[in-house]
Amino acid sequence: MIDVQNLTKKYGTLEALKGVSFQIGRGEVVGFLGPNGAGKTTTMRILSCYMPANSGTAMVAGYDVFRSSLEVKKRVGYLPESVPLYPEMTVTGYLNYVAKIKGIPHRQRPDRLAFVLESCGLTERYQQVTGQLSKGFRQRVGLAQALIHNPDVIILDEPTSGLDPRQIIEIRELITRLGQNQTIILSTHILAEASMTCKRLLVIHQGQIVGDIQLEDGQPIWHQNEDVSGNRYLRLEVKGNLSVIEFILNKTALPYTRTDRGLNDHYIFQVGLVANLENSKTIDPRPQLATELVNHDCQLLEMSLSEARLEEIFLQLTTT
Repeated sequence: MIDVQNLTKKYGTLEALKGVSFQIGRGEVVGFLGPNGAGKTTTMRILSCYMPANSGTAMVAGYDVFRSSLEVKKRVGYLPESVPLYPEMTVTGYLNYVAKIKGIPHRQRPDRLAFVLESCGLTERYQQVTGQLSKGFRQRVGLAQALIHNPDVIILDEPTSGLDPRQIIEIRELITRLGQNQTIILSTHILAEASMTCKRLLVIHQGQIVGDIQLEDGQPIWHQNEDVSGNRYLRLEVKGNLSVIEFILNKTALPYTRTDRGLNDHYIFQVGLVANLENSKTIDPRPQLATELVNHDCQLLEMSLSEARLEEIFLQLTTT
């Protein structure tokens, strides 16, 4: 449903997107995570045809966002970071206005209006002027306008911003229901919220996709990036010559990162574990590592098996 290849975007001399590529299938609910300024909103605006890219391609629901923007907009529901409301209009008046713009036939509008009012918790506010609504209810109206034309793809930029805990739960449940039949991509910088809503997370940092994480029950079960693979890893604490230690780690062909400053020849490494495709089991490098380190006069202080939390993986991916 969404196929992005090598997107770039510049604001003057600032390179906001640097060759962004990813694919999202029908029925996926995917979180788009990254620090502030990472490129989340820019990507969302390009996919929803509100902003052109400098280069690259983007297909949404089978249409090119640059060459067939009108067809894309018919099939995309977009909730921007700032909800586009007319403060003098009532909730019902605004949503009817959006339905007309979206081309919903007159006979179908009452049913679609009733659906989004109930789904977004607006049935008791439908006659209220939008300018008098709280931030949380304005956010709900923004979500309702994104859903009113029953789009194939839903793009949500910070959908729970300004909502109270009860409202967040309700919107989360709505996104889960919608994701059974529709493709949803939502941007957020709140890890806990993304992990409770999505089965997959794309991590963007400094304009580049740096991680693609699969989740099960809110926990990472697999992710791919250039530094660490999988969510299980070895914590390795060693005292010795750094060049020798890294030589031994390189022989295992496993990805690793250093997580300390290396004081007094004392080093801490995080060694990723990768799956053996033939038997689907994780390769255990501990016997080889222990033997090699001892044989090269290194002092092995700790070797423990751990599972990386989502927060740890996110910090690894977004720390320069």
